[in-house]
Amino acid sequence: SRAAMSSSCKTTVVRGTDFTVDSQYQVQKFVGCGSFGVVCSALDAQGLPCAIKKISNVFKNETTAKRTLREIKLLLHFDHENVIGIRDLMAHGNANDFSDLYLVTTLMDTDLHKVIRSPQPLSDQHVQYFLYQLLRGLKYIHSCSVLHRDLKPSNLLVNENCDLKITDFGLSRGVNPSESLDFLTEYVVTRWYRAPEIVLSSDTYTKAVDMWSVGCIFGELLGRKPLFPGSDHVQQLNCILDVLGTPPAELMQHVPDKARRYIASLPHRQIKPLAEVYPTATKPATELLASMLEWDPIHRCTVEEALEHPYLSAFHNPDAEPVAASQFDFDMAEDLDPKGALFDEVCRFRPELRGEQKSKRSRDEPNSMSVDSPKRDKLDGDKAEKSWPRFGERAEHSAAQPSAAPQR
Repeated sequence: SRAAMSSSCKTTVVRGTDFTVDSQYQVQKFVGCGSFGVVCSALDAQGLPCAIKKISNVFKNETTAKRTLREIKLLLHFDHENVIGIRDLMAHGNANDFSDLYLVTTLMDTDLHKVIRSPQPLSDQHVQYFLYQLLRGLKYIHSCSVLHRDLKPSNLLVNENCDLKITDFGLSRGVNPSESLDFLTEYVVTRWYRAPEIVLSSDTYTKAVDMWSVGCIFGELLGRKPLFPGSDHVQQLNCILDVLGTPPAELMQHVPDKARRYIASLPHRQIKPLAEVYPTATKPATELLASMLEWDPIHRCTVEEALEHPYLSAFHNPDAEPVAASQFDFDMAEDLDPKGALFDEVCRFRPELRGEQKSKRSRDEPNSMSVDSPKRDKLDGDKAEKSWPRFGERAEHSAAQPSAAPQR
């Protein structure tokens, strides 16, 4: 056996990555990967589909460990239909020697980035429903005093029936954070969805940065292409200037000197009406979009104001747009042990591991779990390569049209 683990675990190899999970899960196929994990689809004990994300070598550096701990704590705090949540959490080994984590979440068919790039037709009702769910989830997130800070189409998971869930909270932070965020500095919010105050090097973050990102996503849904596709920092600013025009003089007073001098060196630019950018969009759509894409974050619409806009009247229901029962506490003690803290989170789902840890100490054995050799399956290569069905593939029989606001 290459590793000590419970006999109730099974290892499945997916594209060269070992997925060692409880035997109640049947790993199916590769779904995707990113800088912080590989995701596979699976079936749970009831035969229901789920997604399992493996985060390897969680403790390779403090940055990865703290980012993982923060995101897991956030996901466990959240409880909302339009925000991804954790259904199960697994680790193998004991509090001192585990190195990989497995997060079990809801399995979604695709993400909004792939939908926008697909040939699938999107009606105005589709756009309204996607935007409504994004705002509904963001209202809840903001009520926790949390800023997402990395909203973009690929972080919005969707199903064929148009249900949407916000994911990837690795860059999230508090509205008024008191903790050090040094370990987040190497991560940069995706440029195309970055609010102008961030582009202009401001270190002040408010909920308005998320609303700008929502506006960029909204525009991308309307036009089926990114609204501000800057190739670098300067080009990003110019993309914004091309549409919003030169910032008002009173706002320029708060812009850092270097950026202010650069903007002053450029010819004055007029605002380009969004009705010209999106000629097929309705007037309510462009009016709502304009309220999200304000230079000044103070004048940008809030998530509550956006939900109340006439463009979303077909779905808006104040009684079905819940807020959080409590705010999320981002504070981490300076001497916090990330490994112990993450093991504590695993034990919330698997309290028996605490007992095994105590038993291990009393026996002074080198490993806390039995050493039965894990079963190993090799997924069929062709099956692993097979992609998800295209969004709306069943449209021949029943078009993927939203019909009503989500019910609580």
